[in-house]
Amino acid sequence: MVASVLIAPDKFKGSLSADEVARALERGLLAAVPRVRVDRLALADGGEGSVAAACAGRFSPEKITVTGPTGRPVTAEVAVHGRTVLIEAAAICGLGVLPTGRKAPLTATSWGIGQAVRYALAGGADTIVLALGGVATTDGGAGLLQSLGATLAREDGTPIGPGGGGLADLHTVDLTEARAALAGVDLVLATDVDNPLLGPRGAAAVYGPQKGARPSEVRELEDALAGFVRRLEAAGAAEATRLADAPGAGAAGGLGHAGMLLDGRVRSGADYFLTLLGADELLAASDFVVTGEGSLDEQSLSGKLPVALARRAHRQGTVVHAVAGRCTLPADRTAAYFRSVQALTDLTDEDCANDSALSARLLTQCGRTLADRWIGRRGTGAGS
Repeated sequence: MVASVLIAPDKFKGSLSADEVARALERGLLAAVPRVRVDRLALADGGEGSVAAACAGRFSPEKITVTGPTGRPVTAEVAVHGRTVLIEAAAICGLGVLPTGRKAPLTATSWGIGQAVRYALAGGADTIVLALGGVATTDGGAGLLQSLGATLAREDGTPIGPGGGGLADLHTVDLTEARAALAGVDLVLATDVDNPLLGPRGAAAVYGPQKGARPSEVRELEDALAGFVRRLEAAGAAEATRLADAPGAGAAGGLGHAGMLLDGRVRSGADYFLTLLGADELLAASDFVVTGEGSLDEQSLSGKLPVALARRAHRQGTVVHAVAGRCTLPADRTAAYFRSVQALTDLTDEDCANDSALSARLLTQCGRTLADRWIGRRGTGAGS
């Protein structure tokens, strides 16, 4: 009996896309067991690589030009399938699209996200998925709201400036037009970040330093976001404080909170993308699964993609093996999810995390090892 294998990894950040990881593993499997049937499914959890993963499946890419985090135009892709549009925040206002890589913690704006939403609406979308993660912004989604028509004004009536720093001048808030723009649309906020908007676990305190904010700037951003919530409540958004405390409100510099104000619903990025990309159908047709990510670590066990996929596979009685760039977990922590774990760092002393060609070669080697040990001698994916 010919084994049916599903290869469904996340990206190896900084090295290979999810599809490149899957193809490298597939080369190794097929070199060892040419008759094995392989399905590939590139995965994403709502962060960087979400559009690429969707377009490796049933979605199609469409290019748009929008305002980037510093106000300069950026060209990005959204993923479209029927009347569903997936927008990746990192591709529009992410750290990776900052001009010359120079961070702008106080002024980086999410304005371009709103422009992408308007593009989706103009095309007739009835479901818009915001993949939240990897952004350069901590503006509480102010740019997104302004771009959709919300009034965020200074005391003199002029619009506030860009970024979290601009929120310090906020006096008047009116969300009416932005809410009307999304009336009747299912807005999905895909993230695996459960941080609230404010406080020691909030957007500014936890993620501000990664975006270049010094301690004094972190405090400035925290105060500005807190003031934003107070102004929202004063303007009649009585739910603003409750939503600011909700898990995911602090995602993507506060874009999560802004999305909730627009009646968006937070969904686990991992589980949402597994459903969106048809993982359950492929799992049902497979008897052997290979998954993985760049770093298999403590955070992985909280429900990141490989573990989320393993849980679904186990419900169908399917064996799962993992490949990672590195694994910091002992075998007794991974055994509940994976029959075996291979880490690239165990195969080389070189820096494979920053060498895509080396990572691809090692992944192909891992594919051969999986085939030799778990497929070749039994003919099925069951292993032993």
